[in-house]
Amino acid sequence: MRPVLALTIMAAFVAASHAQEFRVEDVASVTDFPIDKLKPGVIVFSDHRSDPQVDPSTGGLMKFVDWARTRPLQKQLLSLYPSYEEPTLKSSSGGVSRVRKSRLHMYVAEARFLVDKPTIDLARYATLPFIEKLDPAINSKLLPTAEVIPQKEPQFAYNRNPDRPWCASSPTTLCLTSRYKFEGKLPIGIMLLNQLRDSEKKVADYIDFQSELRVLTPTEVDEPSLQKLTGLDTPIIGVLEQNIFYVNQIMQFGKFVAVVQKHPTAANQTVVTAFATLAVESEILEKKKEYERVPVLRNLVPAQVLSGNSSFNTGNSISSGLPNYARNRIKAIAQILEQDKTSAK
Repeated sequence: MRPVLALTIMAAFVAASHAQEFRVEDVASVTDFPIDKLKPGVIVFSDHRSDPQVDPSTGGLMKFVDWARTRPLQKQLLSLYPSYEEPTLKSSSGGVSRVRKSRLHMYVAEARFLVDKPTIDLARYATLPFIEKLDPAINSKLLPTAEVIPQKEPQFAYNRNPDRPWCASSPTTLCLTSRYKFEGKLPIGIMLLNQLRDSEKKVADYIDFQSELRVLTPTEVDEPSLQKLTGLDTPIIGVLEQNIFYVNQIMQFGKFVAVVQKHPTAANQTVVTAFATLAVESEILEKKKEYERVPVLRNLVPAQVLSGNSSFNTGNSISSGLPNYARNRIKAIAQILEQDKTSAK
């Protein structure tokens, strides 16, 4: 009887685990998707790669100026800070100073899913273990506020928040420094690229970034604007956000926002709408010819790699391309919120 009982328990456990697995379904617009058609265990997702505003040469990104013009509410709430504009950078070469505008392209994704709980205590997730669970390939550790690069280094002053210092002391704010080492074929491709390039500035085979993970206080929650952003007018339970204010290459900033709201009809469920934005340096995307002229690097064209359409893409993290990375990150968050029964009240 004991072996039979053990097998029965194991089968039940496996069945329960599978039942808790979220799956991602692409839709035209998350905020227009009817709540009554949203099913448990399903994440509706859209990164609008077929929108008219998307720059067709990038595989799914839109110019920052077009994003700001056509989606001003997103620009306000999903930029690094509301008044953010493309930075003006100063450089010097051969004794000659140069000032230029750093043009950006935006990757914007939105998702929505249900959590089978009447409410969620987001303060429990402003922790290092939570951020580590989202993507084991990214190594993160706590960052002293004195080491926040935009605050201490003038050349990155454009990423300072004019409204408050990054990582301001708070029980629900976490300051992080993180590193992601490219996986699979990408390090080999980068090594070959560095050998062939004339430029003294080499491409790193890793991404270093600094960020803050925080839960907004009630006074910081702009409920009318966030309800307009999510397309759902029910009360907001809480907002969790991650602001990436320094990246060593490829990107200028990133932002993740999860808005938790009451379900309009089901009292035992909450609705989570998540947004992810990444600002990619346009100059990176314009280097197509530099890569295409070398046969072995033709599939390393930055736009292809970032959009996940290259043979160099691999894994489930950043090396797989931004669309796959965004899906997997949001799926990980949904799994944690659904399975963490201790957060239910």
